[in-house]
Amino acid sequence: MKVDMVIPTFRPDDTFCLLLQRLQEQTFLIHRLFLVNTDQALWDEAQKKYPIAEAICALPFPVHISQIRKEEFDHGGTRNFGAGLSDADIVIFMTQDAVAADRYLVERLTDALRFEQKNKKTVAVAYARQLPRENCRIVERYTRKFNYPDKSRIKGKEDLAGLGIKTYFCSDVCAAYRKDIFTKLGGFEEPVIFNEDMFYAAKAVDAGYYVAYAADARVVHSHNYSLKQQFLRNFDLAVSQKQHPEIFSHVSSEAEGIKLLKGAVFYLCSIRKPWLVFSLCAQCAAKYMGYFLGKHYERLSRKQILRCTASRDYWIKRWKQL
Repeated sequence: MKVDMVIPTFRPDDTFCLLLQRLQEQTFLIHRLFLVNTDQALWDEAQKKYPIAEAICALPFPVHISQIRKEEFDHGGTRNFGAGLSDADIVIFMTQDAVAADRYLVERLTDALRFEQKNKKTVAVAYARQLPRENCRIVERYTRKFNYPDKSRIKGKEDLAGLGIKTYFCSDVCAAYRKDIFTKLGGFEEPVIFNEDMFYAAKAVDAGYYVAYAADARVVHSHNYSLKQQFLRNFDLAVSQKQHPEIFSHVSSEAEGIKLLKGAVFYLCSIRKPWLVFSLCAQCAAKYMGYFLGKHYERLSRKQILRCTASRDYWIKRWKQL
């Protein structure tokens, strides 16, 4: 069984070099690595600053680097392009800021895809557990634990009543896809502003396949977003949901958000740091404002949308096509 990896890059840094180093140590040897880089000049600049070339040369498998322009990048389309270069049985997508936590990442993701229960549950995609970085804030640490628990799970249609929106939860920060099913289902949606992984998972579940959460496949990945970044991300998140009523009209993401908020408040009080609730409330306010405006983006002017989004190129391309 062949496993390829696809990583979109943009201004790669020392974390990306560490990612490459960790790939050398994997117990399951990757067949080929495809890097799809946005902006050749920034790639050349990064190579002068970080030992990227040395890290690539040290890898025990071939690396194929493709260059695209910034305006060509799309969360779904760029990954589809990378997957189209692969002839492997499994394609793993990662982001440049996620680092394997141990030597078994590829092996355990692959095992999760090959897993079938007695009633023949075919897994289309398996995603990894995300662990917080050392500098991760307390609230974000709780969020990681909330979204990525320590127990693995297989999710399908029958789980919608109990899990709701979580049934479709998946993350291309690190996720493995069966290439035959990926091709059969048409890959990722494109163009897409956000959530290409979740939309694919929903499509797979609707087709009778399953989504695997592999808690033993672990990457280190977290962000300390500012309030503005929280606002921008949640605006794009809401836009993506608004554009897919076939998914979100019968499963609510708001309920999951309220559950996370309540759990975080209880957690902060339990560790005797209740003053952090004020920071949590500020973050939730920024998220909700972005989410609310994103849900009503059709009422906003183009100028207002560009102020609210983290994906300006998506909107510019969209408007040019109208």
